[in-house]
Amino acid sequence: MSELFRLCRDLIDIHAVRDWCQARGVALRVLSGPLSNFHGLAADDATTALLINVITAVGQFQRDLQNELTAEGIAAAEAEGRYRGRPPALAGAQLEEVRSAFTDHGTSIAALARAHGVSRAAIRTALTGLLPGQPGLPVLIPTEGPAEASG
Repeated sequence: MSELFRLCRDLIDIHAVRDWCQARGVALRVLSGPLSNFHGLAADDATTALLINVITAVGQFQRDLQNELTAEGIAAAEAEGRYRGRPPALAGAQLEEVRSAFTDHGTSIAALARAHGVSRAAIRTALTGLLPGQPGLPVLIPTEGPAEASG
């Protein structure tokens, strides 16, 4: 195989592949990567087992470290508001203007798109909850205070 970590995801998978090769008498040789200098990685001796355990443990550590760094990067991007796609085409006052024009004046989606220089899909996104067949926006219901509840 070209590289062992392309075939196996972790130390357990590597041992399963070695066991499969040993059971069938198949020679296992990696063509590139840290294990490429060793011939017969499916050999059943203590030295080969030690080498595979050490090198794959380091590979697993590298993968775990990469996953941690990726998670940290995603968390930092989310905290800065720049993760999960581009920002909506309409926001703030424009969004309220579009929603108001649609509900109060019955302005069509196409006309709103032309007037604001955005796509009809952007208008539909801005009108989430107002179009037929779409779930409504969550409505916040104020809770009664102690003075109002005792009436």
